[in-house]
Amino acid sequence: MNRQIVLAARPEGMARLSDFKVVETATPALKEGEVLFRNILFSIDPYQRNLMGNGSSEWPTIGIGDPMGGPTVGIVEASNNAAFAVGDHVQSWSGWQTHAVSDGTDLRKLDPAAAPLSTALGPLGLTGFTAWYGTTKVHTFKPGGTFVVTGAAGAVGSTAAQLMKLRGHRVVGVAGGPDKIAFLENELGIDAAIDYKAVDFKEQVVHVLPDGIDAFFENVGGPIFPVLMEHFNPHAKMVVCGTISDCSDAELPQGTNYLPRLITLIHYRFVDIKAFATPYVMDTFPAFLAEMTPLVTNGKIKYREEFIDGFDKLPATLLTLFNGTHSGKKLIVKA
Repeated sequence: MNRQIVLAARPEGMARLSDFKVVETATPALKEGEVLFRNILFSIDPYQRNLMGNGSSEWPTIGIGDPMGGPTVGIVEASNNAAFAVGDHVQSWSGWQTHAVSDGTDLRKLDPAAAPLSTALGPLGLTGFTAWYGTTKVHTFKPGGTFVVTGAAGAVGSTAAQLMKLRGHRVVGVAGGPDKIAFLENELGIDAAIDYKAVDFKEQVVHVLPDGIDAFFENVGGPIFPVLMEHFNPHAKMVVCGTISDCSDAELPQGTNYLPRLITLIHYRFVDIKAFATPYVMDTFPAFLAEMTPLVTNGKIKYREEFIDGFDKLPATLLTLFNGTHSGKKLIVKA
């Protein structure tokens, strides 16, 4: 049987376990030219909340009763496709289900000897690609300035921070809690880190950013951004990767409206703000792999992984991405 975790209800605010349910269906039949594979690794990512609907995202949502979307790593169990043999490892976009069938066009064959299989869902997968594209293709960043990344201890943020450090920038990471600050400064070796949960957050910002912000990689949004935006230098460049703090909000947040101030900063400091979305730029994925694979395999890009055993734990693990308790890449190992 093919076990699936499907969307049972649209969330009202933060997602809940009751928004999901486990169903069983017959394993898909195999046609000519197709491949049957069994998923062994599942990726957990913030954008999956957007797929559920009733949030700030304008992305198309999955239907009620559909499996949660997302990348996986699987093992080929049967093949009517000459390009794939039984036992091959593949990365797919088949989502939260134990088995899936593909014609092979959406599969990436993996070599376990070249890199750990899990990296295909992390630094050599969509996570790493997001960081690479956001720091490489959206703006032309001049080395030597100060680069600030929010959500810096997360999977995307930590990769973006390391890439920019390798490219000659002074890198400042923003994260929540002393453990994440220590990880950024001691393990990743970035220049400085700011704890947004600290009571002296604003004082830390002033101390760590005496020369302002030249480049900004936004992963979080929310109340952190209005504090940081005041430190934009003239001609600062900002990339919007995501706003995880408000992805569950269907309405505008209450409180101070900072938009007029942001428009003023854009006008008088000539701040250049751009955004991107990976589904529209997947044609650059081969270039990403060409640059990132040696950086990851040679240890120049470090990454954290947390393996959680059990297919049924996928929903609960997704929810941890939004309460500030996670760091690094969450992966599920099917028992």
